[in-house]
Amino acid sequence: MKIILDLQNAIDSQQVPVKKSIEHWILTTLAQVDKHFVQPEITIRIVSQEEIQTLNQQYRDQNKPTNVLSFPFEVPEMIPIEEVGELLGDLVICESILLQEAKQQKKSLESHWAHMVVHGILHLLGFDHIENRDAEKMEALEVKVLSDLGIKDPYQLV
Repeated sequence: MKIILDLQNAIDSQQVPVKKSIEHWILTTLAQVDKHFVQPEITIRIVSQEEIQTLNQQYRDQNKPTNVLSFPFEVPEMIPIEEVGELLGDLVICESILLQEAKQQKKSLESHWAHMVVHGILHLLGFDHIENRDAEKMEALEVKVLSDLGIKDPYQLV
């Protein structure tokens, strides 16, 4: 499977993982779910705390910054689904929050980036963690994907 990834670095950060690593994390995540893709399309935008806080307020009614937001693509009624392809949606990631979290949780920055990408992709695929049962299912899948990537369980903090 090949992926189409539009990686937008809105803050011109030099600490964003290379595109090839991000694609690998996405493909590893997609391989674990019971859906078959030929050429999925995803946009990932790296933003400031101000931008993610604005988006969080606008779309989730929470006036605070967050680490990652997921915006699954919804096909408008007037567009035939065949014309859309495999557009999964957009992830918005706040690098400065990832940096803070990795330091606080004593994780490598690369591992935390991978975790947030995996977490966001699962949201694009319809997983959530609102209810405890759903959270357990999503976290177990995250742990499995990250293990496949050689990354320790992110929920077992040091």
